[in-house]
Amino acid sequence: MALKENDKAPDFKLPNQDGEKVKLADFKGKWLLLYFYPKDNTPGCTKEACAMQESLRQFNKLDFAVVGASTDSVASHKKFAEKFGLTFDLLADEDKALVKDYGVWGKKKFMGKEYLGINRSSFLIDPKGKIVKIYAKVKPAEHADEVLADLKELQSQVKV
Repeated sequence: MALKENDKAPDFKLPNQDGEKVKLADFKGKWLLLYFYPKDNTPGCTKEACAMQESLRQFNKLDFAVVGASTDSVASHKKFAEKFGLTFDLLADEDKALVKDYGVWGKKKFMGKEYLGINRSSFLIDPKGKIVKIYAKVKPAEHADEVLADLKELQSQVKV
């Protein structure tokens, strides 16, 4: 069953790039963008992560957290975060439970080959843990700006 807007966000408890456990409850009372990306150190994923980092100060002013997630390991995330100066959490979902819970794991096609992987997408979660917006088919370089624009509008509409 696919997640929809207004659904309760599936819970999680996964290690970040420092091996520290991060859970959904850590963000209670804050807005959260949980974004899924295919692989550390690839061109699109790097663009998206760096754009999120560049916008982090604006997100923080809005009492808003950003968390990235992929099926890469803690060690891979650590190298990725250090290489690009990423200061937000990157969750290591090596057993693929989170990507499956959020429905972002599925068939992909590249150069005529089909394979299973993460479909780049994001979930905007309100301070009560409800999904208020789902971003599918994200454009990596533009996504942070898109979310910032939407967040300001949504914060005024959603009573928290």
